[in-house]
Amino acid sequence: MTVKKRTAGLDWEDVRYFAALVRHGTLSATARSMAVTHATVSRRIASLEKLLGCTLFDRRAKGYRLTTDGRAVLEDANSMDKAALAILRRSDAGTELSGLVRLAAGRVLAERFLIDRLGTFHERYPAIDLEVIGGSRVVSLAKREADIALRYGSPKDSELVARRVATLTFGLYASPSYRDRLKNGEPPALIGFDDDSDFVPEAKWLRRQFGDRRFSFRTNSQTTQAAAARAGYGVALLPKYVVRSHEPGLVQVPLGGRLPEREVWLLIRSDLQRVPRVKAVANYLAELFRQERQVLGG
Repeated sequence: MTVKKRTAGLDWEDVRYFAALVRHGTLSATARSMAVTHATVSRRIASLEKLLGCTLFDRRAKGYRLTTDGRAVLEDANSMDKAALAILRRSDAGTELSGLVRLAAGRVLAERFLIDRLGTFHERYPAIDLEVIGGSRVVSLAKREADIALRYGSPKDSELVARRVATLTFGLYASPSYRDRLKNGEPPALIGFDDDSDFVPEAKWLRRQFGDRRFSFRTNSQTTQAAAARAGYGVALLPKYVVRSHEPGLVQVPLGGRLPEREVWLLIRSDLQRVPRVKAVANYLAELFRQERQVLGG
């Protein structure tokens, strides 16, 4: 159950959604960034407008624009953010190897690589509690939605401390029976991403390489894509570590073209890098990726 933080009837989550809509400009972009539906964003904004008794946005065809009242509320919302962060930073002043560390990572990387390998960390630091945030939504380190993030591609934010910890390699995979059908001359069908995932680099690569081919199955989940390949729907582009660790029944098929790679970067806010519990998690992850580089790249 989620406990809502309210001050004199104000739901702080409504303010968070308001600030996100200001940043992203549209309901769809805001919904994607927060991993919710359009209706949830719209409902949150309507709730805040009702409480404040004013209109915060002009709804336009190309997006949401702040009204005069909205700009005034934004100043207060930013002040609330700064105050909340100041309170959170007080918890970073200690020197104990204990407490909560929030780690953001892509869902597949978290579920198919990290979780199985965190047991040793728990044995080494039993008083540190980990919260792993897995998903496609980009969490904000600046707003303390996470303490550490594992992200793909080189970072653009100069205020973050960044380490490149791995390079992921990919392969095109199918079931053994489907591979045999290809050997007998059957044209390959592809397993790909849905339309809402067109921002994913692997989706762009598939579109460039196989845009004229049939896609027999689409989904936003690489785990589901692997299952579809196992079930014989066609050929899927998958990280090699997923197949090596969890999908031994799949086999690689050569369809030509240079396969993509993705760099993994470990990011920390500069004011958190010396906090003992955060430093312990970051160092453990860096060492883990170094030890497993053959599994991830190979």
